[in-house]
Amino acid sequence: MLLFPLFSSMKAIESPTTLDDQQWLTYWILYSFITLFELSCWKVLQWLPFWALIKLLLCMWLVLPSFNGAAYIYENYIRRHVRIGGQVSSKYSETHRKAMQMMSLDARKSVEDYIDTHGPEAFDKVITAALKEAKENMKEGKSRI
Repeated sequence: MLLFPLFSSMKAIESPTTLDDQQWLTYWILYSFITLFELSCWKVLQWLPFWALIKLLLCMWLVLPSFNGAAYIYENYIRRHVRIGGQVSSKYSETHRKAMQMMSLDARKSVEDYIDTHGPEAFDKVITAALKEAKENMKEGKSRI
């Protein structure tokens, strides 16, 4: 519950992708909640003989890469209810706001600076080019199979 997540968290910090960051940050948040629950309810939990086993199984589900339980909980329960970092400004079109809400805060800031500098039409061109490239890559991927 501690060594593997610690090692994996250090690897995630060094990796270029943010997907593993999400897994391990969420794990530590959930593990903290479990620990707080345990500390708050220890008098009741001491009477439950299977609590240690339940906690072990829950933490294994949260940790093991084959399950990625922490990322699952984040995507399906936490993300839709918690919007830390604020909403995207209403000065942008609905399409731009939807695109920017899917970005990290750093990426969103860069896009806002880009739109302020080059205008919303330039951002539309970037989105159109990215969609076109994604479609071409999908076609190439299907043709290779």
